[in-house]
Amino acid sequence: MQHDSPDCGPILRRIRSQAPFVYGLTNYVAATLSANVLLAAGAAPAIGAAPGWPAAFGAHAGGLWVNAAGLINATAHDMLAAIDAANASEVPWVLDPVAMGAGVAEYDDIIRRMAARRPAVIRGNASEIMALAGGAATARGVETTASIAQAVPLGQVLAHRLGAIVAISGPEDHVLSPDGAQVIISGGHAWLTTVTGAGCALGGLIAAGLAVTPTPGERLTAVAAVHALYARAAEKAAGPARGPGSFATGFVDALAQLQGLAHD
Repeated sequence: MQHDSPDCGPILRRIRSQAPFVYGLTNYVAATLSANVLLAAGAAPAIGAAPGWPAAFGAHAGGLWVNAAGLINATAHDMLAAIDAANASEVPWVLDPVAMGAGVAEYDDIIRRMAARRPAVIRGNASEIMALAGGAATARGVETTASIAQAVPLGQVLAHRLGAIVAISGPEDHVLSPDGAQVIISGGHAWLTTVTGAGCALGGLIAAGLAVTPTPGERLTAVAAVHALYARAAEKAAGPARGPGSFATGFVDALAQLQGLAHD
């Protein structure tokens, strides 16, 4: 187990130098922040399910992320089309199982269908990861009621079963690989939990990190580094912020201002 803050410099420099095209299907609540986060980091995002986009953009993006709450404004067909196109073109993709386990069986079933298509990364809170792994449903809407300690064992099962990296967000972020490796990322700020779409935007930034990390064996390091980058930006934003509103603006500014050094 590695317990530290990975160097976020290399991943940020690669995103900025390569400006990867990242396609996302997310909900209208989170779309603006997700796009701004990706732009601030140096990626080139497109979001939404306009006619023809899911299959075309899923196939041609450098990375794809699918936020299950995007079912608010897209269809299951849209999401599965983007995923299938990405898989056919070997585009790595991220699944964010928002509100999995909140007690809506039809919704949960769609998420399981997406997960069965083998995402490169699954990112969620403790309750979502536990529910997707087959544990007891513990979510309250989109909020977790479970602890990281409860979620990690089931997250490891899920990672091994699907061959995916599983990232569990919380006071400390745990990034788990299918072979049992684990990286724990400290830092960040509690105000991230008060900004709508902050977790969803993290999924998009992970997709950008995958887009500039072509070797599957390096993905654990890349995903951990993206989490460290997110935490570092949150810490920088929290200093001058007066509350969640100014923090949210400052967070995007901080991402744009980071120069790619581990301790910028």
